[in-house]
Amino acid sequence: MRQDDRSGLLFALAGFAILSLGDAVIKTMAGAWSPIAVAALRFAIGAAGLSILLAIREGSAGFRPRRPLLQLGRGLFLAGATLCFFSSIFVMPLAEATALVFLAPILTSLLSGPVLGETVRRATWFASLAAFAGVIVILRPNLAQLGLVALLPVGAALFMAMLMIANRASAGDGSPLSMQVFMAATAAPVLAVAAFIGRASGAEALDFGVPAFDVVLRCAIVAVTASTAHWLIFHGTARAGASTIAPMTYVQLLVASTLGWWWFGDRPDAGTWIGAAIIIAAGLYLWRDGRSRGVGAGSFR
Repeated sequence: MRQDDRSGLLFALAGFAILSLGDAVIKTMAGAWSPIAVAALRFAIGAAGLSILLAIREGSAGFRPRRPLLQLGRGLFLAGATLCFFSSIFVMPLAEATALVFLAPILTSLLSGPVLGETVRRATWFASLAAFAGVIVILRPNLAQLGLVALLPVGAALFMAMLMIANRASAGDGSPLSMQVFMAATAAPVLAVAAFIGRASGAEALDFGVPAFDVVLRCAIVAVTASTAHWLIFHGTARAGASTIAPMTYVQLLVASTLGWWWFGDRPDAGTWIGAAIIIAAGLYLWRDGRSRGVGAGSFR
């Protein structure tokens, strides 16, 4: 293995692990504040910090998107994915919610056909059917216990798939930092509006007031860890290539399972492990098929 590949894999491994650590911090706020308000505050802090960095590095030119509507779409997809995922980990074990979000790579490949006009390969259909079988295995007990709320991670995966497709369409429209700013700056106000709508609904879980200092601090920690994680993943991709580091994303499930067990006492049952294994196997199969055909990371997100 080349030195660049080895260091790239380590960067990516650290980045994906840190993402799960941030998810665990979010879960500690369950019951302390509205999940939608948590998401809005996290992105408001992130957008502010990233905007300061962008202004220092690129000046006012960095804030001018080439295709504003496309950047708006990326922000809306990110807001939808965040809203679904943050809400899900407030009510579900971290490992199960994380496992279901791994549908995103499969959905990205499946939706690339009708959205981008790409040819959907036979391997994509096979991997999709296998992955959905894994989803059913994980969801069966959760649907019985939680009802339709258990589908929130699936919604997060769908929004994330659309975000990845939009990212592919916007490649080259700006620096990695400016692309993060465009997303966060769009997602923050959308989530803020959603938070106030939730509070007006009268639902107790969505009600919120002025956040306690520890809630603000934890949102700031998540904003910093997420930005750091994306920076590490970007550099890992630059060093080793997207197709090389792609399987490292599954370290998130291992870290989420460990943190959920240690921090919250959530021990994944056999169904969760079996379903997660099916979804991961489908994703890896799709990734390997893409590499053998020279498709690379475009088929695996």
